[in-house]
Amino acid sequence: MWLAKTSYERIQEIENPELGQNRIKQYYELKGYPKDWVDKRLRGIAIRQELTDEWKLRNVTQEKDFAILTNEISKATFDKTVEEYKQHKGLQKPNQNLRDHMNDLELIFTMLGEKATTEITKTKDAQGFDECKVSAKKGGKIAQNARKELEQETGKAVVSQENYVHLKNKKRMLEDT
Repeated sequence: MWLAKTSYERIQEIENPELGQNRIKQYYELKGYPKDWVDKRLRGIAIRQELTDEWKLRNVTQEKDFAILTNEISKATFDKTVEEYKQHKGLQKPNQNLRDHMNDLELIFTMLGEKATTEITKTKDAQGFDECKVSAKKGGKIAQNARKELEQETGKAVVSQENYVHLKNKKRMLEDT
């Protein structure tokens, strides 16, 4: 019954993708993430998907190439590779998604770097891995400049050790009571 119900729900989501987005939103809320954070995270997922779709159109198809390009954006934006950033935040499990442990500003600057990369890639008509890598560095640099300007104005670092490891699944907590 569960499998049939789940299959039916996924088919419904194919026909109406908003249902899938609502399901993901519920998952994050059940884990205890704040609503405004969830909205940013979902927007970040859409921006990331647009970027990876653009890379695929430009003959970047290998998962390792996506990882390298993502690291270029991260290094330019935050002065850290994804792995270095995960270590900085104290994330130790391989399945812990860095973005699920970013604060609002970290998510916003990640989105800026990726959206800028997408726009540069389109404008320059970057083709293949090497040209997309140049676009990734430029997009990340735009986000870096904005990040540094904000840090200068506020006197506070955007990159933090804050994470959401402490959140527990509210659904599981309710079931345990």
